[in-house]
Amino acid sequence: MFLKARRSSRARVAAAGLAAVAMLATACGGSNDSGGDRNTDTLVVYTGQSGDWQLNFNPFSPTMLEGPGTIFEPLFFFNNVRDVEPRPRLGKSFTWNADGTRLDVELRDDAEFTDGEKFTAEDVVFTLDMVKNNPSMNGTGYKGVATAVDDTHVSITFPEPSFMEGPQVLGRIWMVPQHRWKDIATPATDVVSEPVGTGPFQLADFKAQAFTLKSNTGYWAGEPALKNIRYVALSGNQSGEAALRQGQIDWQTGPVPDMANIEKNYPGYKGITIPLNQAALFTCSNAELGCQGPQTDVAVRKAVYYGMNRTQINSLAFENTAGEISPGFALLERDEPVVSDELQERSAPMQPDVAKATAALEGAGYAKGPDGVYAKDGKPVAMTIKVVAGWTDYITAVETIAQQLQQVGIKITPQQVSWNEWSDSRGRGQYELLIDALHQGPAPDPFYNASYFFSTATTAKVGEVANPNFARFSNPAVDGALTALKGVNPEDDAARQPYFDTIQTEIEKSIPYIPILTAGTTSEYNAKKFTGWPTQDDLYSFPAVWARPEHSEIFLKLKPAGQ
Repeated sequence: MFLKARRSSRARVAAAGLAAVAMLATACGGSNDSGGDRNTDTLVVYTGQSGDWQLNFNPFSPTMLEGPGTIFEPLFFFNNVRDVEPRPRLGKSFTWNADGTRLDVELRDDAEFTDGEKFTAEDVVFTLDMVKNNPSMNGTGYKGVATAVDDTHVSITFPEPSFMEGPQVLGRIWMVPQHRWKDIATPATDVVSEPVGTGPFQLADFKAQAFTLKSNTGYWAGEPALKNIRYVALSGNQSGEAALRQGQIDWQTGPVPDMANIEKNYPGYKGITIPLNQAALFTCSNAELGCQGPQTDVAVRKAVYYGMNRTQINSLAFENTAGEISPGFALLERDEPVVSDELQERSAPMQPDVAKATAALEGAGYAKGPDGVYAKDGKPVAMTIKVVAGWTDYITAVETIAQQLQQVGIKITPQQVSWNEWSDSRGRGQYELLIDALHQGPAPDPFYNASYFFSTATTAKVGEVANPNFARFSNPAVDGALTALKGVNPEDDAARQPYFDTIQTEIEKSIPYIPILTAGTTSEYNAKKFTGWPTQDDLYSFPAVWARPEHSEIFLKLKPAGQ
């Protein structure tokens, strides 16, 4: 069942949040002067989970709770905020051949799974083969052939030059134990209730309201200084803010009132804001793959694009922490040199353009009805937009957008649902609109964002799970450009640019994800209880508690204060 929209229930949500905080205080044993849990080596985190957890530790599932980087490791860690050398995890070194068709990887020889079995090249080959053979697990579009040369060396060949596959294969595929996973009949859907990996943490306990990871005493790099990570489920952003104010959580990524004054309002805590992920209205856009609704018409998507007042959305929903966004989805700041000059608009308009919005509709044969809503063939331009209950910033954003689009004759009905239902609908394409953000890839390059969200290889028919091309976008020109980019040396800017031009201009024409703003991702963290957090001067990892495997790099750096 869908949860009833609650446009005027702020007081009730706040009351529910306080009740949740009271329960959290009881579970944690209260707070102390430094905030957070009294157990000084336990980090209490809130990822935005609204409602009970549903057990799923499969790192390849779009509805997984946890695992990438913490329980299951990649071969290397790539920093997608700063252009720096990758940090070895299960891998030690890697090299490409001259034409980018073979990637040779040297592995650690001292890593073990938490059940005591040794990690070897056979586990890498098994993992890569499993991912390739299960499309819904293959979020990177991997199609190489892996061979174990010996226990510590793997050779991966590709059917065409594939330089750009390096950070994805090495940094975004999580190594699993062959001896445990080989007997899983349906690895794409199994919830992996007893996860075993090589990572710095392992599952300690699980309950619907909270679960805990504990440090892996046998971790190859030594047991982490951080001994426990407690993941709590609350009722949304307001309850998260209340828990933060009472010192009951140590790290959350999400909005709080007056974000410019976090240190004053939350003594002992600090905040950091990084613009990286791109907030958008996701549309189930492709009728050929089974999408239904007005949003399958690009004219409707264009009208929504031009009907938004992004300045107002930024003010009301994001406390002016967000920035402009490109309709081609390259980041305007980080990727500035490759933002295409061939785009009709370099950035989405911050003010609405009602004339362009209505012209898009009327040019496609829509006419405004007596109720003020455009319609075509008797079908009104009326759509439902899904948003997770408790995500107050996104709820405010979609409610604001719904009001704004009335002036262009489009009816939007926000629908608050649980995270589990939202996530399942997103994966299966059973939605018209929903609000989410496009994440970036393992390295600071717009290729990865495009290869994830705009590639035919990462989508599926409605009813099947797409991962992560949830919009069902499919465009031969984009697919061809992505394939070509894989074979171009990433240092050759001139050779790459024509393909970026194609990708960005084709995305702009179709806008299957309707850009809202580049989100300023803000985290609040307990700097008095733990040291080692990323700073603007030392962005060794993207600081978002829900970013995986980025969060694991932070967990590895954190130390209880005084150590």
